[in-house]
Amino acid sequence: MTKPLRPVNADGTYCFRIGKRYRQTLTCTTEPVPSEAAEEEAKRFEGAAGALTIYVLRKRWADASNRVPVGVDGRARIVTIPASLVRIRLPPGDHQLALEWEGRSLEQRVSGAVDEVRFVELVGSVWSWSSTYHWEEGSLADSRGRALRAKLIADLDLRG
Repeated sequence: MTKPLRPVNADGTYCFRIGKRYRQTLTCTTEPVPSEAAEEEAKRFEGAAGALTIYVLRKRWADASNRVPVGVDGRARIVTIPASLVRIRLPPGDHQLALEWEGRSLEQRVSGAVDEVRFVELVGSVWSWSSTYHWEEGSLADSRGRALRAKLIADLDLRG
């Protein structure tokens, strides 16, 4: 059984919560999240006409509390939170994702054709003594289930 996602805050942001209500920790988005209709459409995981669609997924059990910025081709920047999903539509070809953590940038090249859908997972391990992050290529079969349980926090169209 999957626990339901928390409701969106009045200001449009979304917070991931760990812990019991009396001792909880919230990690919130810095920007308002897309509408429920946009989330439903994104979670069909269909390619966009004439574009490469990349899903950046953060949904692993040991990743529970940090905001991690992700850059796209050196221009767009999204601040991810645990249990989150980002859909990015780009022109077909080669693209660069970069996560920023503790003064380092870790890059992941993603290539794709027209109408193709690609998954890239931002995998984190958060412990009291340290936190680490790295990229993993995902597949529709493996990543889809985790993505359905994540919150869509950004929907970017960078084709133009």
